[in-house]
Amino acid sequence: MIRFRHLDLSRAARRDLYAVLAAALLVTAAVLVGRHIQDTRHTLYVHWPPLFADWDPHLGPGTPAALAVAAAVVAYGPALAARLSWRALLAAVWASAVAWIFSLASIDGWQRGIAGRLTTTNEYLRVIGRFHDIPATLRDFTHHIVDGTPHPWPAHIAGHPPAATLTFVLLDRIGLRGGGWAGVWVIVAGATGCAAVLIAIRALADETLARRAAPFLVSAPAAVWQGVSADGWFAAVAAWSVALLALAVTRRSLGCAAASGLLFGLTWYLSYGLTLFALIGAAVLVLGRSGPRARPLLVLPLLAGLAVVPVMFALAGFNWWEGYHLLVTRYHQGVGGTRPYGYWVWANLACTAIITGPATVAGLRRTTAVLLRRRGSRTARPAPASVRLAVLVTAALLALLIADLSGMSKAETERIWLPFALWLLPACALLPRPRAWLTAQAVLALLINHLLFTGW
Repeated sequence: MIRFRHLDLSRAARRDLYAVLAAALLVTAAVLVGRHIQDTRHTLYVHWPPLFADWDPHLGPGTPAALAVAAAVVAYGPALAARLSWRALLAAVWASAVAWIFSLASIDGWQRGIAGRLTTTNEYLRVIGRFHDIPATLRDFTHHIVDGTPHPWPAHIAGHPPAATLTFVLLDRIGLRGGGWAGVWVIVAGATGCAAVLIAIRALADETLARRAAPFLVSAPAAVWQGVSADGWFAAVAAWSVALLALAVTRRSLGCAAASGLLFGLTWYLSYGLTLFALIGAAVLVLGRSGPRARPLLVLPLLAGLAVVPVMFALAGFNWWEGYHLLVTRYHQGVGGTRPYGYWVWANLACTAIITGPATVAGLRRTTAVLLRRRGSRTARPAPASVRLAVLVTAALLALLIADLSGMSKAETERIWLPFALWLLPACALLPRPRAWLTAQAVLALLINHLLFTGW
């Protein structure tokens, strides 16, 4: 019996490595094919396909800190995650994520890596002055989305509902002006998304799996793009909307239901593509269905909260549907209309493999195995925690695949898909030998940030 178990574990480990090898081949193909297309046709509009990045080997002031944080998470992360009290763990995960993101961004220096990120030509801080009258600007917002209109918005502003830009307008209004404060806000607030994911896993699956996932949420290569990208902030808001919904259905809390609805509404007004988070929300409702059944009134505060942000923007004069349709036009006016769908539809997945890392690839293989075993079971027992975790992760993967097939995310998905990537990382909780996998995650992140400059 002992030999059989050892053989089975070795077989599972080999399959994990095969999955990682397949992902590595996908990334290699995306690099080679992408390089050929860009050199011969110049239609990708990225300098280091499939990533929107430039080859730029360098060290920086954040290098020692990044190495120290990586070493600490690998050496002590799993043990501390198992021993700390729950509240202390959440605080430690948030602080560690802040340290990891900040140190990686600082490899490029303060100005290039943090303070200057959100002040470039297509970024949000370039239009702060146009929001001196917020209600009037919202009423007029859709008139400047399409190229050819008077004073068209820069790409990122045109590509998102106005709540994205209003985040930085309001920071400016309360005195946190400039790229430095904006960058710090994105890092500090964005890092809370890791804690939100853990809260959801604990509520829907169990605490053991949440604790096993904790170090992987901290050390993910995605941190390279969380510092500093507004998509890191979007990811945190989306994560908290799901976490609060998980608490609502498991604790039957009307307050959590209302707060979840409020944040779901805000999420959809931060990024059009994040409406796909409705799929993850649906998975939460399925996993916690006993809550709404026992307390049907949960639906009322959820819907009431969900209506708040859309109603506010509608009263202010912004039409979400009109903005989305105009965005589609703007997207095809620019490089989005030139970038070849036939390449990006699979190269985007290579970007996802990079930002989530080899551990997540192996974790997704185990997620699939868990669901297949469950499907083949003839028993009607309640789903174990691993199955519930697998369902949540699979919902996030499905949302990402729909975004991919839509053709509205061609390139830069290493940044744009951060909100979805955050929910793929918990698959790593299913892996044995966490330190080895954490090492692979950290090494990949360090290599990316030291060999490439990931501007956008």
